[in-house]
Amino acid sequence: MVNVSVARRYARALLEAAAGADTDRLSAQLESLTALVRERAELRAFIDDPTYTRAQQHAVLDVLIRQLPIDAEPLPRFLRLLVDRRRLGSLSDITRQFRDLADERAGRIRGRVVSATALSPETLQQLQKALEAVTHARVLLETEVDPTVLGGVSAQVGSVLYDGTLRTGLDEIRRALKR
Repeated sequence: MVNVSVARRYARALLEAAAGADTDRLSAQLESLTALVRERAELRAFIDDPTYTRAQQHAVLDVLIRQLPIDAEPLPRFLRLLVDRRRLGSLSDITRQFRDLADERAGRIRGRVVSATALSPETLQQLQKALEAVTHARVLLETEVDPTVLGGVSAQVGSVLYDGTLRTGLDEIRRALKR
């Protein structure tokens, strides 16, 4: 595993090389390759195994580039550079850092909403608008249904957690009664 600063350096280099390009498309293609590597154990093992030569890794990468397809420039060249530098195993960390840097450049922030049941599109839209007002940024929300949540919603945007779950409310009442 590569340290975060190295992954960030590679991600920043890709973002700078992609100046003027569609970074959302580039990010989506990078994410699809990362997801494929994560899902396919044999591909992950191949990437992590240092006994394979760079030529063998380039050959496999070329097949992946054609099949996915990965055509958002400069992504194919960047992936070949990762093979040359033996950093393809850090693809997941680099992808995460690239997404964060691209979001930052676009004035976006990602958030995660957890609730006991699926939220309606209207509720999600209202929650998104409220979070955008608080953060002064465009918020992209991911949703998760967690049956262990008694009720309410918790939302994490960046490093800030907004917890409006029933369990938290009950815990606050319990603490207040103990005083």
